[in-house]
Amino acid sequence: MPSLRDGYDDPVDPTEAPPVSRQYTELTVVGEDDTGLIARVTTLLFERDINIEDLDQAVRDRVFRMTMTVDTAEMTCTPEELRGALSELGAELGVDIQVRFPADRETKTIAVLVTKESHCLEALFEAWADGDLGAEISVIIGNHDDLEPLAEHYGVDFHDIGDDTGTPDEERLLGLLEEYGTDLIVLARYMRILSPNVVFRYEDRIINVHPSLLPAFPGAEAYRQAREEGVRIAGVTAHYVTTDLDQGPIITQRAFDLPPGASVEEIERRGQPLEAGALLEAVRLHLDDAVSVYHGRTELRDDADPERYQFGLPDSLEGSLPDRPVDGLGEVAADAEE
Repeated sequence: MPSLRDGYDDPVDPTEAPPVSRQYTELTVVGEDDTGLIARVTTLLFERDINIEDLDQAVRDRVFRMTMTVDTAEMTCTPEELRGALSELGAELGVDIQVRFPADRETKTIAVLVTKESHCLEALFEAWADGDLGAEISVIIGNHDDLEPLAEHYGVDFHDIGDDTGTPDEERLLGLLEEYGTDLIVLARYMRILSPNVVFRYEDRIINVHPSLLPAFPGAEAYRQAREEGVRIAGVTAHYVTTDLDQGPIITQRAFDLPPGASVEEIERRGQPLEAGALLEAVRLHLDDAVSVYHGRTELRDDADPERYQFGLPDSLEGSLPDRPVDGLGEVAADAEE
């Protein structure tokens, strides 16, 4: 006899197979641009009953990038077989193809890139040591060796990939990121610009902190720019990294007063603790899967609790902001009627 759904009148055939849940898997293809790349990859997926849910592509500095979200719930091969087939295709096409199944994303490891400033790395280490980070800091990668003692103190591997001038070896960087199974890259005052070859492979998985209230004062010497422009309120921004310098989606910001006559050094001392706080909060938001990137900006996910995070000014300052007057004649008209 047919059964009934709770609260519904339409009968349901008990022999009907339950719907198959989707299994979202991420693919990233990076390499030299060439004709037919997309068709070859999509054909391989189609032949294995893998449905494409979303596809995006871009070319920057002659580097091709394609990111795909696919449903592998009903694929007719094993994950290992798919990895092998994509690896062979990538070798044939001269591109790098990375696959991240849902199980791959459950283990969250962080690679922190540094130069010489210690304050952001110190904040990350303290949160990690307190069990308040939600991920493993697996490696510190620097373009100088100044912060190696700090890494040693916390028992984390340190690799210096810079030459005598601090220019990093990006091929070695990519090798280390793969070796340590990096899920998230954190730029803790890493004073170098990542090339598209790195950014494309870890899109929406690289977080940087910049010492200004972006989009104001991008680029180098942001505190000096703020001082020279005479701003009264300065700040810092943690954001996702894109191939456009300091223009990635903003995650968190902090602000502080800039006293008249303050030197650049004084401004840096005010800003550095806020840099560390904004970066740490952005990392937490990412690891909690609380934000998503949509049309170049971040949005809080529907199931995320906004009370858990500080995106901008602290709640303690909210009451000090005036709430009137605002546009409209409501109060004036009410007073006139009285």
